[in-house]
Amino acid sequence: MTAAIEIDALAKHFGATGALNGVTVNVERGEIFGLIGPDGSGKSTLFRLLVTLLLPDGGRATVEGLDIVKDFLKIRARVGYMPGRFSLYPDLTVEENLHLFATLFGVRVEDNRPLIQRVYSHIEPFRRRRASALSGGMKQKLALSCALIHRPSVLFLDEPTTGIDPVSRAELWETLADLKRQGVTVMVSTPYMDEARLCDRVALMQSGRFLDVASPPEIVARHGTTTWAARAERMSKLLTDLRAHPTVETCYAFGDRHHVTPRPGASPLLLRAAMETLGHRQVEISEILPGIEDCFIRIAGQPPREP
Repeated sequence: MTAAIEIDALAKHFGATGALNGVTVNVERGEIFGLIGPDGSGKSTLFRLLVTLLLPDGGRATVEGLDIVKDFLKIRARVGYMPGRFSLYPDLTVEENLHLFATLFGVRVEDNRPLIQRVYSHIEPFRRRRASALSGGMKQKLALSCALIHRPSVLFLDEPTTGIDPVSRAELWETLADLKRQGVTVMVSTPYMDEARLCDRVALMQSGRFLDVASPPEIVARHGTTTWAARAERMSKLLTDLRAHPTVETCYAFGDRHHVTPRPGASPLLLRAAMETLGHRQVEISEILPGIEDCFIRIAGQPPREP
C-alpha cells in the first residue's frame, strides 16, 4: 500500500528565493504529521504545492497516489485544506458557508454531519451569525468544518491554532485525534512545541529544508543534551549574564524560564552562585528534560517564532 503523501526532492522558487529546496518524506495513512519551523521556513509553500495551488519547480509528489501536477482535479476532490489565514466568506453566515462548501463538493451537510459534529457543535448555536462577526476560535472551528464537510481522506492544516485560546486549541487537537481514529491522514504545521508532541512524527524545517524527520521522542533522543531551567527576579538581566558566563554554551528565553545548555563540567550550583555574585536574587537553576524546541535550537541555531 502506498503512503498517503509521497514527496520526493520537491522544490519551489520565487525568483531567486528558494522557498522549498528539495524536501523528501513519506506520510503514512492515518498519521498526524507535523511541520515545525519559523516563518519563512517553507511550511505554507509545501502545503500549497500538495493541495495543487502551486506548481513545483523540481521534484515530484503524490497525494493518495495521485500526482500533484497531472491529477490536480482529482486531488482537490479528496483533500481538505485550511490555510493559515481565515479564507471563508465573511458576509455569509456560519450555516451558509457550510452549505456552500458542501454544495461545491457535491455532498449534503446531513450526510457528513457525524464527521464534523465534535467541532461544529460549538458554533451551531451561532449558525445564523455572519462569519465576520465570529471570534478567532469560532472562525477556526468553522474553517475546519468546511474543510471536512466532503469527508476528505487527507487533511492539510496550516497553523490552525495560532491566535486562538487554549480551550479551542485543546478541542481542535481532540478533533484531530478523532479523525486519526477514523483513518484520516493529517498534515499540520504549528509553532507550539506542546502541540508538536501530539504528532506521530514531525519534520523540523528551516530555509526550505528538513533538518530531521522522526517521532518527537526520537527527535529528543537524537538531539537532546543536558538542559537547565533558570529564573530570578530580573529575567532580562539574567539572560544577558547567563549568556556571558563561560560555562554556558547557549541560553534563550522559554516562557517564564531561561533554558541553558551548559558546557561540559559545568555545575548548576556554581552557576547559581555566580549569578548571585552578580547581584541576582531568588536564583533558581535546575536540570530539566530537553524538549523539541531545545533540539530545534541545537540543530538549527534559532528557535521557532514565538506564537
